[in-house]
Amino acid sequence: MAGRKGLSEEDLRLWAAYGRTLTRLMPGRTRLPLAPEPPADPPPSPAPAAPPLPRLAQPPPHLGLNAAPGGLDKSTWKQFRTGRIRAEARLDLHGHTAARAHHEVLHFLERAHAAQLRCVEIITGKGEILARELPHWLNAPGLRPRILALTHPHAANTGSVRILLRRVRA
Repeated sequence: MAGRKGLSEEDLRLWAAYGRTLTRLMPGRTRLPLAPEPPADPPPSPAPAAPPLPRLAQPPPHLGLNAAPGGLDKSTWKQFRTGRIRAEARLDLHGHTAARAHHEVLHFLERAHAAQLRCVEIITGKGEILARELPHWLNAPGLRPRILALTHPHAANTGSVRILLRRVRA
């Protein structure tokens, strides 16, 4: 390398490309002359439009707390609402930040559904943020298809939500 001075053509081209990314931060401050761009290839002819994908199923309706969902018989709803269907697992979110709680809820419900549990309980406490956010998280497209119903274990206990999970069908 004793006979070479400065940067190679490839290095100059790479540096110029890098310098173009900096113009937004420092407009008008490009120090190296920009190499002319090679002529662009003509745009390819437009490909025929693919047919639209068929809708497989309608997303389930929004779940409300203490509201009987469609598709659940009155007897099961009454047993669930009154606590005769016991929670098989509990998640306590006391002391969690909203972001951490959301992560915990997602993983808890995924594990419960995979384990084919029928009823689980999430304890949010009476704080406003987690209790207000939990129904939104449960109605998100990733979790909503796994959940059949939501209720408080008791009218006076709004710091806890019981969740009736859908059965895993083979």
